[in-house]
Amino acid sequence: MSKRDFYEVLGIERGASESEIKSAYRKMAMKFHPDRNPGNHEAEEQFKEATSAYEVLKDSAKRQTYDQFGHAGLGQGAGAGGFDGFDVSDALRAFMRDFGGSGGSVFEDFFGGTAGGRGRVNRGEDLQLRLKLTLEEIATGTEQTLKVNRHVRCDVCAGSGVAAGSSKRTCQTCKGHGQVRTLTRTFLGTVQQMSTCSTCRGSGEVIADPCKSCRGDGRVSGSSKVNVKVPPGVASGNYMTVEGMGNAAPLGGVAGDLVVVFEEKDHPKFTRAGDNIVYELAIPFTVAALGGEVTVPTLDGTADLKIPAGTQSGKVIKIRGKGIPRLHHSGRGDELVQLMVWVPTQLNSEDKKMLEALSRSERLKPPDTDKSFFGKLRETLGV
Repeated sequence: MSKRDFYEVLGIERGASESEIKSAYRKMAMKFHPDRNPGNHEAEEQFKEATSAYEVLKDSAKRQTYDQFGHAGLGQGAGAGGFDGFDVSDALRAFMRDFGGSGGSVFEDFFGGTAGGRGRVNRGEDLQLRLKLTLEEIATGTEQTLKVNRHVRCDVCAGSGVAAGSSKRTCQTCKGHGQVRTLTRTFLGTVQQMSTCSTCRGSGEVIADPCKSCRGDGRVSGSSKVNVKVPPGVASGNYMTVEGMGNAAPLGGVAGDLVVVFEEKDHPKFTRAGDNIVYELAIPFTVAALGGEVTVPTLDGTADLKIPAGTQSGKVIKIRGKGIPRLHHSGRGDELVQLMVWVPTQLNSEDKKMLEALSRSERLKPPDTDKSFFGKLRETLGV
């Protein structure tokens, strides 16, 4: 996410109204839109930066948080998604959501005409895939090859939908515009509405002899292998976008994107708490009383842990740097070992005799249960 002031990015004052924010963003988005600046990486970054600012400032709750705390108040991933704000596909979707309606004004600005099929970019559907990861994979990062079932371009007709030796002709329903105009009479008067032509599906052309392989759609069912590099420190709900690996567009055009959503698998030993991991360790009351050294598991092996004499049940000992790496930041969390004093449930006669002898010692008896005792106990347990 951009670290520039969002108001500065859009060129507006802090007291700007919602309409002023929308107008300022539209102006910048039209200037730096990737379709107007093909191959211009700097323009693409400015387009993403402007969209990131717009997404925050147009939302009253996010704007209030931003006004009070700045970028730090928004937290990680405050943009459209991903890890550090928008990627270009997220920004394009946000732009089209608010400015790409059927009225076609955006397309008129881009292409100098109506939003007909010949001016519009045909785009395939986005797909979503959920990827389950272990804590160990999250801690180190992982690279995986995924199989994605998707629509792919028909090789027989090269995505055109037209059979060999045939051709397309202008749609007579919409006269090649890709849209049809309907008039509806209401008590307020006549309402004009533009809608996608059902005959040509907005392309402005019809196929006289469709390809038999794809039945005129330009795409067929297939699958692809996608290599995904997962950075260390992701969490359930984080996602990354793989551009162009969604469904192919019908009759040519731009393929949609693949959105890979991460899910964290339950771990048999650890519980995650942000960038920390929690491990519950049962110790015998003799170790709790006398102290000792134990070996505990970590995400990358084991670690030796010293138990102080007189340890109370519920005490937490921190092993620094053994947690989860901080996503896109240096350092990592800690492993928190919570000690639970284990009480045996089955004793033989010899065990009972030893414990009965110990029970007569005044030092092994708990103090009077007054308020000060429970206060210290709550402080020890952190409650």
